[in-house]
Amino acid sequence: MREEERQTNPGPKPFWAEVSGYQWLVLTVAWLGWVFDSMDSTLYAVTLQPALHELLGAENSIQGIEWYGGVIFSVFLIGWALGGVLFGVLADYIGRTRTMILTILIYSIFTGMAALSHTWWELTAYRFLTALGIGGEWAAGAALVAETWPEAKRAKAAGILQSAWAAGFFLAALANLWLGSYGWRILFLVGILPALVTLLVRFTVKEPERWLKVGEDRKHALQKVAPAARSERERELLEFSLKRLFRRDLRSRTAVGSLLAFVAVFGLWGATNWTPTLVREMLAPQNLDPGAVNRYVSYSVMSLNIGALAGYLAFGPIADRIGRRATFFLMCLGSFVMLPLTFYSPKDYTVVLGLLPVMGFFNNGIFSGFPIYLPELYPTSIRATGVGFCFNIGRVLASTGPLVKGYLGTLFEPGKAASLIGIVYLLGIVALPFAPETKGKPLPD
Repeated sequence: MREEERQTNPGPKPFWAEVSGYQWLVLTVAWLGWVFDSMDSTLYAVTLQPALHELLGAENSIQGIEWYGGVIFSVFLIGWALGGVLFGVLADYIGRTRTMILTILIYSIFTGMAALSHTWWELTAYRFLTALGIGGEWAAGAALVAETWPEAKRAKAAGILQSAWAAGFFLAALANLWLGSYGWRILFLVGILPALVTLLVRFTVKEPERWLKVGEDRKHALQKVAPAARSERERELLEFSLKRLFRRDLRSRTAVGSLLAFVAVFGLWGATNWTPTLVREMLAPQNLDPGAVNRYVSYSVMSLNIGALAGYLAFGPIADRIGRRATFFLMCLGSFVMLPLTFYSPKDYTVVLGLLPVMGFFNNGIFSGFPIYLPELYPTSIRATGVGFCFNIGRVLASTGPLVKGYLGTLFEPGKAASLIGIVYLLGIVALPFAPETKGKPLPD
């Protein structure tokens, strides 16, 4: 009898069941684009100290590196935010795949050109232009995956997509491990490689059916010369996408999504992404040779991202079980606890190496919530705009994070300065009661 029951009721299917080969291809392409986004972003973090040590010249000092490093980080975040909003809007009008191709080319080319920098402000300019492409690629990729994958599998697919960030960190750490001894300029030249991904996008990925239908509906609406002849939906389709984010029915969603993104980005770029510099400063009294320091920094970045990878992949299943809001709460609370525990309390490298994965699980893992949650807040016609705006307007506000960290670094020891940044996660916890719960609801058309 039990054998017959097992044959009749084989149990729940794995999440990858009923996912087509093409849907996996779309996720893979978007994943690769985000991998190289992450790699190009992280290359600056692992080269910050040696690059500024050379470029600052007479102004080279710990305080100088802290300050100018914070300025470059902040300008990078502003460029990321502008690119996310600009190319998010563009993706709603010209398509997700076309926008991905354009943005990957932008961030690849200008990462490579950063190797030509001769002053700190030239490096700043190249990082700003790189960031335009990085911000835009995420908005297009998140919308593409959300609109291509089955409704019931979307959260897990978004978690896999965000795991690309950890993979990019590993690539940057490996590049630093293998090529760091040849100088920081070589590492930036490696950043040109993602341009090859554009060929894969160009020849294998098509626009989602949802977006194509909206495009046809928009075209029909335009053909109606008399505004009175257009339906309410047609008038909405012709309204500028950024303006629609602030309609009465959407403005609270836009505010909450932007605030959650601000909290996550402020914490990451104000503290977590300073891990390489904090490790270098921790090791400075030991007078190790540069090769050894590079290895220890690479190991710390890898350790952080072991936890980050687990957090990225865990967010989707947890959110499907307990809801989006409860999972954001878990990640904010864990980040608030782990930042000071990791950066302020321990003074020994091996202790930090053990705490970094736990910290990474929470304050990196929270980012998987955004490709899951933000596309669920908006209809197809403005989805990429909404995703790009929320994730990146928060980034504009969070661009003060590195500056705040840089300023705190002039007042306190680096570990305490990074720890104080963690207070921002309390703001995310306060905002969550105002966030709509989207668990189990279909993607809006």
